[in-house]
Amino acid sequence: MRVTILAHEQFPGRAKTAQGILRYADYDVVAVLDRDRAGERVSAHIPDVQDAPIVAGMDDVDQPVDALVIGIAPIGGGFEESWRPDVRTALERGCDVISGLHFFLEDDEEFVELAAEHGGDLWDVRKPHDELTVSEGVAADVSADVVCTVGTDCSVGKMTASMELVEAAREAGHDAAVIPTGQTGIVVEGWGNPIDRVVSDFTAGAVEEMIVEKGDDHDLLVVEGQGSIVHPAYSAVTCGILHGSMADKLVLCHDAEREVIHGYESFELPPIPTYVDLYESLAAPVREADVVAGMLNTAGLDGDDDARDAIATFEDELGGAATDPIRFSAEEILEAIV
Repeated sequence: MRVTILAHEQFPGRAKTAQGILRYADYDVVAVLDRDRAGERVSAHIPDVQDAPIVAGMDDVDQPVDALVIGIAPIGGGFEESWRPDVRTALERGCDVISGLHFFLEDDEEFVELAAEHGGDLWDVRKPHDELTVSEGVAADVSADVVCTVGTDCSVGKMTASMELVEAAREAGHDAAVIPTGQTGIVVEGWGNPIDRVVSDFTAGAVEEMIVEKGDDHDLLVVEGQGSIVHPAYSAVTCGILHGSMADKLVLCHDAEREVIHGYESFELPPIPTYVDLYESLAAPVREADVVAGMLNTAGLDGDDDARDAIATFEDELGGAATDPIRFSAEEILEAIV
């Protein structure tokens, strides 16, 4: 499928959905829309993903396109009215529009009418299906080993760690699959449950449903984590995923430069050993699971030597193996898991 990705004024740093699509999705990215970087190319900012031109808007895309993907998700998941002309243009060209926002395109009268008139589809990735219910506590019964990525904060690389672990596992001959729980993972994989949009009572059940669906068809499942257990806004989502997955092992993800909670800067991050104790203690009443390894996002560090130093420090604090799977490789972490 040929797509454009909307990332106005946020590419690349705050456009993690866009980055995830460029790195992992089986899409041909025709262009990235960002008014602030029009005339540049993706490769100037992220050299190790598929390249594409950056343009100011859909009107500047002169190639055939199948879909427009909204590749940014601001805190609260609202829709910026400045994006409307690009969505309108995409629909008028017969494109589908894919959105991971909490704002549903299907609730916007103009978008619904344009989609119907021009033959496009609206996919609200964060819209859960209607049959979700409470957990039955049976995720541990599947034959696959279940690993859950957990984080010190939101936006530290849990989705990336999950994708890289599964890729490394497949290359090593394991039958592995991602369990997508957030908008980026769902767009990349084409299925999943948007856990941060599920009724609170059904959160663990929504994760369990996916584990049960895939657990006897694969050897290894990697559950895409969300938020952080210490996050003042998102901790409930984190707990639901942890208990619903009934994971066998945990991988702790952290940003090497992060010292405070993103968007809640008055809250400092606790020490790494505190996270290990918190996650293991919280998991234990449902299913004991150890933090066996770590993934460190070193994108903000200048060179490999600085990254290796940061990883070594993280390993000491964690008490286990760690790496940056993008800068280096996830193979060592896979060994710690399997």
